[in-house]
Amino acid sequence: MVPGDSESMPEIPGGMLQTLIQELEGEEAPFVKHLGKELDLKWLDEDESRLGFTRFECDHHELYRRKRLGAPPGPITIALNPILASDQALFRHTLAHELLHAAGLLDHDGLHAEIVGRVAPAPKLGDSPVLMRLRERVLQELPEEQWICGKCGHTWERRRVTRPARCPKCASRFEAT
Repeated sequence: MVPGDSESMPEIPGGMLQTLIQELEGEEAPFVKHLGKELDLKWLDEDESRLGFTRFECDHHELYRRKRLGAPPGPITIALNPILASDQALFRHTLAHELLHAAGLLDHDGLHAEIVGRVAPAPKLGDSPVLMRLRERVLQELPEEQWICGKCGHTWERRRVTRPARCPKCASRFEAT
């Protein structure tokens, strides 16, 4: 994948798959040895809201049966949102996350987060143009455009998704009016 070029199919960055395989040594990742043969990467539609997903061709009952028996998983598709083409760090983070699912770590547990954090840490909000755009979109869709302190009446513009803990003027615990 060439950054900014969403026309070509996405590619696994050099060394990422080998790093993931090393990180998964000793862990229960039954499909890791099949990733080179069974994996297909593609872009999602432009209007898709998810950053990515991993799809196995068989249903979940068959998938768990194959996992238990050590059988190959069959074709695996990782689909990534084309907006990731403009943000290399978020692309790598999302791809590492999806590759772990493809390797057989199906749950979002501590091990999953730990390995993704080591292989391709999530970019900070300020360093990711995609995350900044997504945050702005969420803020625009929220009903409150400003906060008003219930104690002193101070009003300020909403810049974050979460509710503030304290009023920036009187410092009292925030109570919305």
